[in-house]
Amino acid sequence: MLYLTSQTTPEYAMDLSSNLPSTSLRQSLSIVVITLNEASNLCRCLTALTNVAKEIIVVDGGSSDETPFVASHFDVRLVSTNKSRGLQLATGGTLASGEWLLFLHGDTVLEEDWETAVAQFINAVASKKVAGVFRYQNDINSSAGKLLEQYVAWRTKLGLPYGDQGLLISREIYEKLGGFRKIEIMEDVDFVCKIGFKNIRIIPACATTSGSRYSRKGILFRGMRNFLCLGLYFLGVSPRVIARIYQ
Repeated sequence: MLYLTSQTTPEYAMDLSSNLPSTSLRQSLSIVVITLNEASNLCRCLTALTNVAKEIIVVDGGSSDETPFVASHFDVRLVSTNKSRGLQLATGGTLASGEWLLFLHGDTVLEEDWETAVAQFINAVASKKVAGVFRYQNDINSSAGKLLEQYVAWRTKLGLPYGDQGLLISREIYEKLGGFRKIEIMEDVDFVCKIGFKNIRIIPACATTSGSRYSRKGILFRGMRNFLCLGLYFLGVSPRVIARIYQ
């Protein structure tokens, strides 16, 4: 398996070493953050995004905790929808006004100075039909957590990044591809397949996702369940049925 580090530059990663001109993200970037009961994580997520983009849109799927209250303390547009990641992402994409769209989950925190990597990425691919995802990290302080990171790096190399790595894409390409389907689960895989493996690039910045879900049920169990859901999706099983298994 391949473990991505700052010293590793795989073929599918972007070479952003050249001194490219800066892009004004405050004029061009809209950030869409989807949430569902992320009160314990959302503050760190939004803090990392503050004063960078043109707008931040938080699309909540009906949280029963203090997620909306946390969001209200930031300069964001808060929108509520039914519980459905695809619906939440599609709603945010429709409301966003930027030339570039960055989709994130509410339990994901981008590393310091991520905006520089994003600005360079946009300059580098401005005329190309590509999209970017971040390098995956988690906050699980164990060898199992590192193994999970290596697995995600391997899966990304195969062209299957998940939503917890974020997705950066131009509005033009997003709309040409029809945006996210309003499905309950597998919306990230579905859209990545539309983009195409050859059009996915790695942004050289880390997105750290909370490992709390893995901690509750165990990395092995959750990993096997995710693999099962992925297989069922490619076999044509309805996302509604897969969502029941995922829960």
